[in-house]
Amino acid sequence: MIAFILNNKVIKTQVKSGMTLLHFIRENQGLKGTKSGCKEGDCGACTVLSGTLEKDNSIAYKSITSCLTPMANVHGKHIVTVEGLNLKNELNVAQQAIKDNFATQCGFCTPGFVNSLSGLALKHTSITEIDGIDALSGNICRCTGYKSIEKAAHEVTHKLQEKDHKNELEWLVENKFVPTYFKNIPTKLKNLNTEKNNTNGILVSGGTDLYVRHADTLLGQDIQNATNFVSDKMLFADSKCTIGAGASVTDLMENKQLNSYFPNLKQHLRLLSSEQIRNMASLGGNFVNASPIGDMAIFFLALNSSLLIQNSIAETREVSLKNFFLDYKKIDLKDNEFIQSLSFKLPDKNTHFNFEKVSKRTYLDIATVNTAIAISVLDNVVKDAHVSLGGVAAIPKYLHKTSTYLNAKELSIQLILEAQAILQKEISPISDIRGTAEYKRLLARQLFYAHFIALFPHIFQPNDFVV
Repeated sequence: MIAFILNNKVIKTQVKSGMTLLHFIRENQGLKGTKSGCKEGDCGACTVLSGTLEKDNSIAYKSITSCLTPMANVHGKHIVTVEGLNLKNELNVAQQAIKDNFATQCGFCTPGFVNSLSGLALKHTSITEIDGIDALSGNICRCTGYKSIEKAAHEVTHKLQEKDHKNELEWLVENKFVPTYFKNIPTKLKNLNTEKNNTNGILVSGGTDLYVRHADTLLGQDIQNATNFVSDKMLFADSKCTIGAGASVTDLMENKQLNSYFPNLKQHLRLLSSEQIRNMASLGGNFVNASPIGDMAIFFLALNSSLLIQNSIAETREVSLKNFFLDYKKIDLKDNEFIQSLSFKLPDKNTHFNFEKVSKRTYLDIATVNTAIAISVLDNVVKDAHVSLGGVAAIPKYLHKTSTYLNAKELSIQLILEAQAILQKEISPISDIRGTAEYKRLLARQLFYAHFIALFPHIFQPNDFVV
């Protein structure tokens, strides 16, 4: 049985755990405010809020795309649709801001925008105007030209500057961001039977790739929620970071300790996807998907990461991430195994990290080529280097020869030019919808140079690498 709260209603259902939340909301519950648009997690018309009960009795809400969310993943949650944000006799703050700024025309996308802005209000952090725009990053409108929507977002974020962080929920209710019933949700969630369920079927984590391709097939199946088996926690000990395979991209972005080691982490991760998808997509799922342009795979390959793999009888083994990808969509994972966690050595003061990505759109797009580097330099000599490239081979590519060539040599323009020549011999791009093989080789070269220009501006300038 799947038990959760939908708006202010306790739901206990025996529907197939592989059914999408979007289908359940619209067809089983008749709540038509949540729209069925692209069914690929791109348009945001199906955006809802998912709330998780925390140890301090607060609820952590995040926006998600219901079209890619299996019912197994809502067990024990508070799910909020646009109907669940309605006040008794007036509009809430997000709805009113959209109305006042003429930020809706056909109205199809509007519920998604309302939910995203309301989810922004429910965050337990101080909110900036940039956060307001980020919150809408996964919502598409085909009518308004967005400026009116941006104005509505600015109006909401401006009002949130006054939020009482000591009494957040009371303040949000009093100031008409959310209905009064939100106050009772922690108690209702505690009273739910939230024991682990769905012990049969395929193991699904965030579902953000699997449900794009196989939603119709999975609709009538039982699946298992990966969070029953893997953690989303991050541990820092003995100069090492260990991240549970269930951690989302948002978990990485919001971890203060991780950000202290990677000052540009948020900037890098904003290139990955929309906020809704970052809230859902997990590390383990990204690796198992094994896309040759998987952003997280490229990111952690450059950190020379290792995976802890566990089987059905709790036996574990460790495998280097650079050896995990065997061939196109083939990985070193048996049928009874799953990824438990990822670990890597934390960078010291001499280690520099950079991530670069080129796609047809800067944001919300799949990479044509993506790349990362972690390089340790002492007294202008490279002590250790790890370079990865995506979109240039059948797998997310760790550049063994290029990385080795950089080691134990003085950092110079000549070294970078020589290493780039080796890089070109290591890759084997093909022409596809994202670009020709020649274009990808060009991008690989330019992004390799970009790493050194970004990390060592006192040594390298863009003109140093003009052909």
